[in-house]
Amino acid sequence: MALDGITIHALVDELNTKLVGGRLLKIAQPENDELQLTVRVEKEQYKVLVSAAASLPLMYITEGSKTSPLTAPNFCMLLRKHLNNAKIIDIYQPGLERIINIKVEHYNDMGDLCTKHIIIELMGKHSNIIFTDTEGKIVDSIKHISANVSSVREVLPGRMYFIPDTTGKIDPLTVSQTDFISKISEQMMPISKAIYCCFTGISPVIASEICNRCSVDGDKPANALDSQELNNVWTAFDDLMECVRLNKFQPNIISENVDDSPREFAPFSLSIYGDNNHTTAYHDSMSYVLEQFYAKKSVVTRIRQKSSDLRRIVQTALEKNYKKYDLQIKQLKDTEKKDKYRIYGELITAFGYCVEQGATELKAENYYDNNKEITIPLDKDLTAMENAKRYYDKYNKLKRTAEALEGIVKEVADEIAHLESVTNALDIALSEDDLKEIKEELILSGYIRRKSSDKKAKYKSEPLHYVSSDGYHMYVGKNNIQNEELTFKVANGGDWWFHSKTFPGSHVIVKSNGDELPDSTFEEAARLAAYYSKGREQDKVEIDYIQRKHVKKVAGSKPGFVIYHTNYSMAIQPDINGIKEL
Repeated sequence: MALDGITIHALVDELNTKLVGGRLLKIAQPENDELQLTVRVEKEQYKVLVSAAASLPLMYITEGSKTSPLTAPNFCMLLRKHLNNAKIIDIYQPGLERIINIKVEHYNDMGDLCTKHIIIELMGKHSNIIFTDTEGKIVDSIKHISANVSSVREVLPGRMYFIPDTTGKIDPLTVSQTDFISKISEQMMPISKAIYCCFTGISPVIASEICNRCSVDGDKPANALDSQELNNVWTAFDDLMECVRLNKFQPNIISENVDDSPREFAPFSLSIYGDNNHTTAYHDSMSYVLEQFYAKKSVVTRIRQKSSDLRRIVQTALEKNYKKYDLQIKQLKDTEKKDKYRIYGELITAFGYCVEQGATELKAENYYDNNKEITIPLDKDLTAMENAKRYYDKYNKLKRTAEALEGIVKEVADEIAHLESVTNALDIALSEDDLKEIKEELILSGYIRRKSSDKKAKYKSEPLHYVSSDGYHMYVGKNNIQNEELTFKVANGGDWWFHSKTFPGSHVIVKSNGDELPDSTFEEAARLAAYYSKGREQDKVEIDYIQRKHVKKVAGSKPGFVIYHTNYSMAIQPDINGIKEL
């Protein structure tokens, strides 16, 4: 579900209950577009995360904390200067806009009591955190928006703050039944779309919920509804808005029963997910729901942003190698005719005695092909033996080319496999330390030049750690450096090693403790190897597994590159649901 105006209304209600009357104890800026506020309310302390990230704008109360940079950014320093120990006197939402306004009061340098506003706009790519004075003049913002970027509104110090009306939507909390029906009935679009397109703060999920509650087909054109259907839609709409006006919320997360993955969240119960395929878990806090639902997504989004430079380097190298590989395969295919020239040379040598001077071809029986007659082109200006030599020369040249290309093609194929394994490592990276380790691998491989002023990166990246249902510890390498460390330093000869047969992916090690592993542990380890490979979107992935003592490192090869023989294999789904992670 989108972070719509109704969800923000529920969040504002919670923030008001917990934070109003408290004081801003700490202000930190862990990311360029993110603040973390610590608020003290009597004997309690609350941490509030505020993110204006274009891909995932959020705000919620959290128990976690993030590491801040050693030198605070300018916006953070400005807030500290003005708002240190400031008192929160109100938190409100204009209409059902995706905006949260935190009103604070503090004493200025002259000792006068004054008010300021921290305005959080949670509007996708237009998200921002804006600091204004009492009159609404912008003091500063976490993102500066000039006229070159937006023709609608500038967000710069000294400009007046206002909420631009670019959609012409109606406030659903104040609309009358007459105006609602009049507006809806003239829309030439599905009724569910008409609801969220005409009214502020309503997401497509809420619009579908309104239609479901009144038993009206959400895909039916709004202008085709009869009067009874329009009244039914209004009743469901108004009942839901009344819950919003009275702050009657039931924060919840809807999960898929198949894999227990979160599907949706909402500030009240959703009847559209009231089936046997979904489970709804209710909670007391909208903040908790947002934090839990977006926890993993937020990490992945941040890491993807931070890994963009590495991805670009790897993708550029991959595209270059793909082109090189295709060209070399084409050239290698052209050398396949070398044997034809050798046969031509041999046949001319064998039957050249019957070739007349100036002949342009030789018809001979090909003893390599059941004595079928073959026609061999000849150069009329050359003797039979000179024609034979010409064909032998062509054969030898193509043979040398094929031998050279076979080695080069293997090198390029190995390089592509290595780079694809790096892209897989970037896909499963969970922390900045993971990215530092991948960058170090790219430096060692020559794709990135280490600056003379740079020292070797320091990182504490650890492999993923799982425990099988039978109690055996399983480790998953998140990149090639970890793969090599796991396989050749962590694992002993009797432990078991798993890896995708056809896709680049992680090495998975199962510590056997000298035991004979049960079948369920083999299957769980194989599922891990399938999931942490490039084949995770496939229905099934073929996994090779073998005892670690049979896995060998090739001298001079890339990190994580190994060879093995006489392995076992199984095809398994890349599903790790139910496997316990430590």
